[in-house]
Amino acid sequence: MRRLLGFVVILCIVPSVGAKIFHFSASIQFLFDCIAIVPLAAVMGRATEAVANHVGPRIGGLLSATFGNAVELLIGLFALMDGLTTLVKASITGSILGNLLFVLGLSFFVGGVRHPVQRFNLKTARSNAAMLMLGIPIAFVLPVIFSKNSPVEAMRMSSAVASVSLCVYLLGLFFSLFTHREVLLSADVATTSSDSSQHHWKLTPALLLLVVVTVVVGLESEWLVASVKPMAASLGWTQLFVGVIVVAIIGNAAEHASAVWMAWKNRMDLSLEIAVGSSMQVSMFIAPILFFSSLLFGHPMYLLFSWPELASLTGAILLVVLLVVDGESNWLEGAMAVGAYIVMAVGFFTLGRA
Repeated sequence: MRRLLGFVVILCIVPSVGAKIFHFSASIQFLFDCIAIVPLAAVMGRATEAVANHVGPRIGGLLSATFGNAVELLIGLFALMDGLTTLVKASITGSILGNLLFVLGLSFFVGGVRHPVQRFNLKTARSNAAMLMLGIPIAFVLPVIFSKNSPVEAMRMSSAVASVSLCVYLLGLFFSLFTHREVLLSADVATTSSDSSQHHWKLTPALLLLVVVTVVVGLESEWLVASVKPMAASLGWTQLFVGVIVVAIIGNAAEHASAVWMAWKNRMDLSLEIAVGSSMQVSMFIAPILFFSSLLFGHPMYLLFSWPELASLTGAILLVVLLVVDGESNWLEGAMAVGAYIVMAVGFFTLGRA
C-alpha cells in the first residue's frame, strides 16, 4: 500500500515539475499543481497519523490539529506574499462551506445509504456547534458591522477577532485533549486502536517523511499561487470564485475522502470530527494565523468578508446545527446539505462571472 501511494505521488508530481520547467500555460500549470497537491496531502495525513501513534493521544491530537489544514495554510501564506488577500479570504470561506455542507452532507448521504440511521456523540457535536457559532457568525459578521468602512476600525476589529478566536481555539484543544478528554470519548476509540495497529511506520521515518512532504507541498503551493492570476484571467474567473470553490476543494481533498470513508464504515464520530472540526480549525486557527501573517508580509488582510460570503456561512452553520442537534443522521439530511452547497457554488460562480 505504501509503495502504491508513493508511486501515485511521484506520478502526480512529475507533470507539475515538467510544466514548470518547460513553461507551460498558467492554466495547465494550475491544473497539474492541483493534481499533485491532493496525494501529497494524503501522504501528509498518513505521516501525521503514524507520528501520533508513537507519541500518544494528547500530543498526537495536537499534531493532527496542527497539520490537518497545513496545505491550505501554506497556500494562504504564499498567496498573502503576492498580495492576493481576496483569494485567501475566499479560500477560508470555501473551506468552511465545503467541509460543513459538501463533506458532511456527502458523509451523511454515503453512510446513510449503507446504514439507515447513524448515531454520533451528541456532547461532542453540541460542543463543536457552539464553537462554530463563535468562530463564524459572531467572529466574521461583527467586524463588518462595527468597522464602519474605516481602515482603523477594520484593523482594530480584525485584531480583536483574530486574538479571541485563536485563544478560544487553543482553550478548546486543552478542553478536548486534557481536562474533558474522557467525557468526549466515543465508541470509535475502541476501533481506533485496531486501525492504528495497521500502521507499522517507525517514528523517525514518519517524521522525516512529514518534513519532506511539507516542503514539497510548500513548493507546489507556491507554483499554484503564481499561476492563479493568469489562469483566472484566461478563464474569466475572479479570485472570489477560485478561492471559494477551486482552491478550497484542492486544499482539503484528502480530508474530504477520509470523512466520507469513515461514514461508510459507520464511524460517524470520526467523520463528524473531520468535517466540523476542520471547519472550526479554519475559522478559529487558520484565519487568525493568516491575518497576523498578512501584517508581517505588508499586505493587511482584514477579516471583513463580503455579504454573499457571510450569508452563505451563516446559512451553512444554521443548517448544520439543525442536522446534528439530535445526534443522528440519514441520507436525506446529507442530500439537503449537498444541495445547499451546490446552490451556493452556482451563486459564487455567477457572482464571479459578473
